[in-house]
Amino acid sequence: MLARALLFSLLVEVTLYGTVAIYAFDASPAAAALAALTTVLLLRAALVALTWVCAWVWARSDPSPTPRLSLWRTLLMVLGEYAAFVLNFVVISPFERWWMGVDRLSPAADHSTVPSSSTARRLPVLLVHGYGCSRAAWWWLRRRLQAAGWTVATINLEPIYCSIDDFTDPLARRIDTVLAETGAERLILVGHSMGGLVARAYLQRYGEARVAGLVTLGTPHQGSALAHLGYGQNARQMQPGSPWLEALAKPGRETVVIYSPHDNFVMPCTNLRLPAAVHRPLAGIGHLAMLFSPCVAVTLLAALAPIADTDQRAAHSIRR
Repeated sequence: MLARALLFSLLVEVTLYGTVAIYAFDASPAAAALAALTTVLLLRAALVALTWVCAWVWARSDPSPTPRLSLWRTLLMVLGEYAAFVLNFVVISPFERWWMGVDRLSPAADHSTVPSSSTARRLPVLLVHGYGCSRAAWWWLRRRLQAAGWTVATINLEPIYCSIDDFTDPLARRIDTVLAETGAERLILVGHSMGGLVARAYLQRYGEARVAGLVTLGTPHQGSALAHLGYGQNARQMQPGSPWLEALAKPGRETVVIYSPHDNFVMPCTNLRLPAAVHRPLAGIGHLAMLFSPCVAVTLLAALAPIADTDQRAAHSIRR
């Protein structure tokens, strides 16, 4: 659904800008196409710039210390976030079927003995995307996890602007499907942005029997001021101090919070933290850029293995 909507809106944009260039400025077809593409990219740059302006304003009023970056590293961070925005919403998501295909789910390993770290990696991982995105957002990280030996599944949460609670049933069904196809008893949930809140809402509603642990990437655990500019019930639920956030229970399973203190979507940055969780801060990375960051991939892999090892050792002790 989102892929079709993005592709349709992109085609409408390009057609509109090209038509204006031809009839208002007497441009040639080639020049009109170039002008249309340039306009598309400039508008995306303006949207990303708006998030950084908001983040800068909130950083000035936030009493919590934020690591200072050099001018060069700040420039790289901003450009990296812009590149991630264009890759996700212009290049990959509108053509989700081409880029993603189907999830390759393999049977889980035999858990009759205490597993080695390589065996532990067979515990499935289910990636849950964030607000306004689709499973296509995981294209790069899914490949990195699979290359490291993990069995990885994804999900599309639709419709995209409903209540976060409405996503828990589809997530529950996807968990059942992944466990059935892999033969595993539990899996690990990884959520980016709102996806971490969806995972927590699932755990609150359905319990933790089928989930070995949770890792969140850039999740607004305490909400984000930017959500006031968002559309839909899920945006209202992510506003700081919302009744929905206040009612959301803390997960009991092992939870690892990976976040950037320079996040340009979650503000103030202290709202990225979750009490009683293990925190892994990574400076100098934008919100969407986390999905394409080698540093995030390394940190995520380091967080997954201990969760899988602990879960499978616990299962082995129960069988004994």
